[in-house]
Amino acid sequence: MNLKLHKPLCIFDLETTGTNIGKDRIVEICILKVNPDASRESKTWRVNPEVPIPKECSEIHGIYDEDIKDAPTFKEIASKVMEMISGADLGGFNSNRFDVPLLAEELLRVGMDFDLSKFKLVDAQTIFHKKEPRNLGAAYQFYCGKTLENAHSAEADVLATFEVLDAQIGKYDDIPNEIAQLSEFTFHNKNADLAGFIGYSDKGEEIFNFGKYKGQGVKAVFKKDLGYYGWLQNADFPLYTKKVFTKIQLSSKF
Repeated sequence: MNLKLHKPLCIFDLETTGTNIGKDRIVEICILKVNPDASRESKTWRVNPEVPIPKECSEIHGIYDEDIKDAPTFKEIASKVMEMISGADLGGFNSNRFDVPLLAEELLRVGMDFDLSKFKLVDAQTIFHKKEPRNLGAAYQFYCGKTLENAHSAEADVLATFEVLDAQIGKYDDIPNEIAQLSEFTFHNKNADLAGFIGYSDKGEEIFNFGKYKGQGVKAVFKKDLGYYGWLQNADFPLYTKKVFTKIQLSSKF
């Protein structure tokens, strides 16, 4: 194994009802947990999203309402998911922009906390796009010399993603093989939240990336316009973004 792990790395993939991080739901999740000694364990869950799966989404991942009508809800498996990822770092393919934010929403929605600061995030797609811009199937062919069968099934995608990530570390001498440095490499832009609504200034202070206060410090805005915080909490923002806003708002009182 080319990766140098100091704690477990959980590579995961989601199949969902759509691409809206704040509204869509998980219909399948697969987690591959790779330990520092290179041993592995994996788990796949089909999930009843409790909402209809749009036909166009089912045609992509092959999961239809009939397939998951008797599956557990996410609330019923959330503790098992948390148990598996607890104490590990997280990785995937396009995971920084989609899978991690959506998983955080699902966990928060059922009352389970998700703290981004406890995880290092590694996105194999970012490395691929920086080095060989294409998609997972092309990455699998390029780095592993294999054809990706059953693409868009969570298990096939997650297994291929780990092989791609490990092969990337072996191929490029200028890419670090430790998760902390690799996490830094795979971020396009650093944000305080998962959806990119809250960025950082040159001084490391949280700033708005949108709206009438774009570019201004979040803490300073809350001090002068507390009503804006109230509006944000009632608006259609992801739960994790609201959580970060609340943490900043509480700190602005001191």
